Amino acid sequence: MTHPSEASEPRLVLPRPVMRAARWCVSALLVALPLSQVQAAVPAPDRQPDFESNPRTFTNRYAPFQEGAVKVYAGTAGSAQEVVVDDYLPKRRIFQVEGVNDGKPVHCSILREMSFEDGQLVESTLNYFAQADDGTVYYFGELVDMYQNGVVTSHEGSWLVGGPEDSDPSTTATSARPFVFMPATPEKADVFKPEDLLPVVDETAQVVDTHQTRAVPAGQYQDVIQVLESSELDTATENKWYAPGVGAISIAAQDEQLDLIASTLRSP
Repeated sequence: MTHPSEASEPRLVLPRPVMRAARWCVSALLVALPLSQVQAAVPAPDRQPDFESNPRTFTNRYAPFQEGAVKVYAGTAGSAQEVVVDDYLPKRRIFQVEGVNDGKPVHCSILREMSFEDGQLVESTLNYFAQADDGTVYYFGELVDMYQNGVVTSHEGSWLVGGPEDSDPSTTATSARPFVFMPATPEKADVFKPEDLLPVVDETAQVVDTHQTRAVPAGQYQDVIQVLESSELDTATENKWYAPGVGAISIAAQDEQLDLIASTLRSP
């Protein structure tokens, strides 16, 4: 598998206004880029999920995945203008770990997330997801490249179920199991752990509201859920809003605000 650090990375130059620049980067990146408490419907952490059906066919309303799709967000991170691009790669990674899916292989889809601040690439991450038979989407890990002046400076926050392979950063942490990224039918007050691997990563997500209507530059969405994320590694919290068939449409933290401005995801 080719990782972001192995290929020449694009540099975005963002003319003002940032919205116009970010819309432009949809087409530019399509060319430039290679292809805990648990409630309600949230699976218990000690229950092994089954991936007997196609784990790369995503029917989860709030965590869709369509190969070749692109989503673009624009906003601010501190004083910088920020653009984030989600690239749904037509590739897969196979995880086969004792204690996961009865030791049988799980084929995961790959989402590449690239973050630009004031036109400079600052982070590129490969995220691995699979949908269990009950519709819950599980997170199998991430490989992180942090950039400064076009050079990879660290892989902080990298972790994988089963640990790294030869081509992965040697500092990648090992998880014994995947974590719930999105319940099959999220309901208000649901609590789940997308990341649970202290001291490398930690994240607790709570559904604080459902059935919202929320407007962002990409459009107005109904039946939106609001998820509050917190971490033992940081005192700051983050709110995310997820829309059916689209996934995350808005992110708000203490020093960051991102809204979806364009998406090529097709309606189910």
